[in-house]
Amino acid sequence: MSLGYAEKLSFIEDVGQVGMTEFFDSAHVLQDKIEQLAKLIEKSRHLVVFTGAGISTSCGIPDFRGPKGIWTLQREGKPLPEASLPFHRAMPSMTHMALVGLEKAGILKFVISQNVDGLHLRSGIPREKLAELHGNSFMETCPSCGAEYYRDFELETIGLKETSRRCSDEKCGAKLRDTVLDWEDALPPKEMNLAEKHCRMGDLVLCLGTSLQITPACNLPLKSLRGGGKIVIVNLQKTPKDKKASLVIHGFVDKVIAGVMELLNMKIPPYIRIDLFQTILSQSLSSDKKFVNWTIRIASVHGLSAPLPFIKSVEVKLDFCISLLMFLSRTIKITKKLL
Repeated sequence: MSLGYAEKLSFIEDVGQVGMTEFFDSAHVLQDKIEQLAKLIEKSRHLVVFTGAGISTSCGIPDFRGPKGIWTLQREGKPLPEASLPFHRAMPSMTHMALVGLEKAGILKFVISQNVDGLHLRSGIPREKLAELHGNSFMETCPSCGAEYYRDFELETIGLKETSRRCSDEKCGAKLRDTVLDWEDALPPKEMNLAEKHCRMGDLVLCLGTSLQITPACNLPLKSLRGGGKIVIVNLQKTPKDKKASLVIHGFVDKVIAGVMELLNMKIPPYIRIDLFQTILSQSLSSDKKFVNWTIRIASVHGLSAPLPFIKSVEVKLDFCISLLMFLSRTIKITKKLL
């Protein structure tokens, strides 16, 4: 399955440094750094986490600048990497769920993400505690009233374009737009302002799985330094901001965060996925008026024409009473219509 998001982006020649060498701290050094990070988090009063593509690679979503990253292969003239599963089937990683645990414990105050995979919201991070700088492939918004609609299917467009749906507010009804930025689009002011605010307030900004190359987003963590805050970077590649960091960890994000949670004596909450759909039951007389035709329609809660990517098939079973009624009267005919 190809990466629809990357394929929809406009082509540009300069995407920054790619094909970056990966570094791995030795087991002893890594454990020592994990212990240092755990102590920093334990002492923090306003922890902010800044995430990049590296926290989603364990979910089956390729990164951009690693040895097999999207931009790396593109520059080499090779086909884009295959995702092990599409966005709508990707599950939050151990790191995503650990952040949920830290937020529920009151330790994590805010998350800033450059990812468009929607996994932070899906994992359970409250919307008001999340800034998605580059948008969300599952989110569309109303340009008129500002209402947001989080879908269970990946939107068909990127680049802040109009989608096929309208705002459900009766007083509005404007055409909705996707929220994912293309290269030439400016960062959304609302998300950017919140991100800047929390970085200035942060006494610890933890950067996870990001090369910190894309401006102006990459400069956000630096704003914590003015107030005496510290920066910690967990990434397999070196970044332009390493010299500004109090601690740089070269290791897999999931392994580092799992170690931190263990030292903090905190459990990583499990991810439980909940998908919603509507069942519409209707009846009508047959043309000869001898039978009652029942129609069962399974539809998305987002609209009758919206996709249902998480449903492959539906099985209908009749209980004993209905089956007996059908046998005795032979006046009921049940059909099903699945969209």
